[in-house]
Amino acid sequence: MQYKCKVTVLKTKVFPDLQEKYLANPQSGPCPCFEAGQVFIFERTPGNDSFYRLGKGTLAGGGDFPCGEAWDAISRYVYTALQGGSIMHRWTNDERMMIACCNDGTGPVIFKIERIDVPETPEEESWLASQDFANRADEAYTG
Repeated sequence: MQYKCKVTVLKTKVFPDLQEKYLANPQSGPCPCFEAGQVFIFERTPGNDSFYRLGKGTLAGGGDFPCGEAWDAISRYVYTALQGGSIMHRWTNDERMMIACCNDGTGPVIFKIERIDVPETPEEESWLASQDFANRADEAYTG
């Protein structure tokens, strides 16, 4: 089985009160690096290892993952997905998916990170079809 990881920008947020109080430029606004709806696809194949190239060439339609701070915040989940791991067992409603955000406390970007399973044989395809990756409330991790 091969794995890819899809990262989608869900939202960019801004907290003007925090920016006014703490930033050198209190009019910074939302993150200029990302827009809601952007999609990045990560792969690890012999010909393309975008994880170790820090997201170069991963933007759907062309382009690179544009921010080192955001990469630092989500890269552990991307790596787990590319290895076929459970990104968020007992937390999100699908253990192959995670919602995370960057480290900017005054203008965070919220990402949806998804493991994409790519079966290479009919046996893998059959096995994948039989799996239930759902996490339910009665099993949820609550801290």
